[in-house]
Order: sequence, then C-alpha cells, then structure tokens
Amino acid sequence: MDLSNPATLANLEAAFGGESMANRKYLFFANVAKQLGNAELAKLFRDTAAQETEHAFAHFRLLHPELVFEDPSSLSEEQKLATLSRCLQLAIEGETYEYTTMYPEFAAQARSDRDASAEAEFHSQINESHDHAGLFRTAAKNFGLLTPIEHHHADRYTVALEALQGQGTAGEAATSVDGLWICKVCSMIYDPAQGDPDSGIAPGTPFEAIPDDWSCPICGVRKASFVPYRQPELLPAA
Repeated sequence: MDLSNPATLANLEAAFGGESMANRKYLFFANVAKQLGNAELAKLFRDTAAQETEHAFAHFRLLHPELVFEDPSSLSEEQKLATLSRCLQLAIEGETYEYTTMYPEFAAQARSDRDASAEAEFHSQINESHDHAGLFRTAAKNFGLLTPIEHHHADRYTVALEALQGQGTAGEAATSVDGLWICKVCSMIYDPAQGDPDSGIAPGTPFEAIPDDWSCPICGVRKASFVPYRQPELLPAA
C-alpha cells in the first residue's frame, strides 16, 4: 500500500482510531451489563469488542508494515531488536504527544468552555449552565491529572528502549519522590501541592493525612491502592 497518499493515510489512521475506540467502548458497556446482572449482553459486548480489536490490528498493520512478519523464527536478532525498538519508539511518541500537547490543550479548552457556557446560559438556563460548568470543570481536572500520567508512561518506555538497546536494566529509582504517591491501577500521581479539592482534600495535604475512604479521582480505587512514587530509571546491567 502506498502510504505516501495523504488521504488514504488519514483514512487508515481514522479507521484505526475508530475501531480502537469501539473496542474500549464495548468493554465499558460489557462492564455496565455485568454490573446490572445481564451476563448474556455482557458477553455480546465482549465478543464484539474482540472483533473490533482485530479490525484495528488490520488497519495498524497497514500503517506500520515494518512491524509485520509471518515467521518470528526467521528474524535475526538484529531484526527482532529493530522491531521491538520501533514499538517502543512509537509508544514514546504517543505518550509524549499526550503529555506535552494533547492533554494541556484539552485542559485549557475545557476551562475556557466552562466559562463561556456558564456565561451564555446564565440567565435563561441557570441550572443547566451550572451542570455544564461542573462537567467542564471535571474534564479540565481530569485532563490535568492525565498529563503527568502520560509523562510517566513515556519515561517508562524510554527506559525500556534504552534497556532493550543494551544500555542497562529497566527499573525504578531506589528512593521514592518525596510526597508523591502513584495509583497501582491507573498510574494517577497524587501531588500534595495540588491536593484533590473536588474531594475535599486541600492543597498542601500530605498523602498520609488523606482519609482512608478517599478514592482515586481517575479510576475510583481506594487510598490503599497507592504506593510511593519512584521514577523510572535505567539501572546498571546485572
């Protein structure tokens, strides 16, 4: 396939994004159906999600033929290393874009939209405006929380790539970053300087002082699922 054609390339990327989004959406629906006791519908959503994954994989293979091979045993060690390195490079590019561009821009737009919506509808639909403002405020907060998460992911992939290249072993710093705690489920990083005002946790509140029933603002797990944050680090080879 000629990927130099910008229209076809854009369509492939859009198709990959659409199928990928459908996969996660259907898995979410499956979880809803399971919670509501409809096992048959939950299975239907899971099965369809798996099919959407295969569709997405087919598009991605066309986008990245350098990652496609029929017989892994036929690859030299150099080819295997190049393929794995390419996977990590693409992962780093994606995560870096998310924390440097995507989420900061989304957060800024959400804050702007919150104000515009509240002002435009204040007199005629005050209750709806309040709800809209709350939704935009939550979106801005979540985008802001996701920025350091994606930075953390990019750092981990970078360390993994350096380890793959023989520069050392992927690991974590021996000591944790003072005050920071990370969720083991979603990688949300609690920063005491910011706190979690929406949950009643004022800025400046150390993690140890947070009530035990506090929930992660991203995934909802309890405080017990957090551990001290250690930065990804390239360790000397064993």
